[in-house]
Amino acid sequence: MAAQSAPEELRYTEDHEWVAERTEGVVRVGITEYAQDQLGDVVFVDLPEAGSTVTSGESFGEVESTKSVSEIYAPLDGEIVAVNDVVTETPELINADPYGEGWLVEIRVSDPDTLDGLLDAEAYQRVIAG
Repeated sequence: MAAQSAPEELRYTEDHEWVAERTEGVVRVGITEYAQDQLGDVVFVDLPEAGSTVTSGESFGEVESTKSVSEIYAPLDGEIVAVNDVVTETPELINADPYGEGWLVEIRVSDPDTLDGLLDAEAYQRVIAG
């Protein structure tokens, strides 16, 4: 299998979510290229509403593909401040552009220092390499 991309500027979880710092204290979250590749064709996405609070490590939504249903886990504690409604209407964007138009939610993190606890691209590559 070809190496999966893991952009250097992002942070990652072992559950295959990526995190991009947007503005002070707000991050954008999606699933990685590796995760969407494992899922196959994404056909449905269930995301929380803006204003919902999330807890690191706990499920906040689901991605359904032609093969399976997978939970999406919060990478950090915080409040959902934006939801990508386009991806709920066009879930295949997750397959086509997982690090761009296929983003899922934006979270105002409770403690921005917790970003440092996430994996960098190199560490994430080791996770997916097994």
